[in-house]
Amino acid sequence: MLLIADEDQQIVGKPTIEGAKVVATVKSQGKDKKIIVFNYKNKTRSSKKTGHRQMYTALSIDEIVQAGVS
Repeated sequence: MLLIADEDQQIVGKPTIEGAKVVATVKSQGKDKKIIVFNYKNKTRSSKKTGHRQMYTALSIDEIVQAGVS
């Protein structure tokens, strides 16, 4: 749900507002911390250790522009 409010009016989107835009800038991109995945099977004594690093993009929201207002 999105809410845009001025001094005199409020617009509530359910769930969005038609024509509204979000202006953002990219702060950084990279890989997150490594998550260790360890699988072990008890009776066969087999194990497998792997890891995963999720890619991420950090954004900074500059402004939310209402439809028809520039």
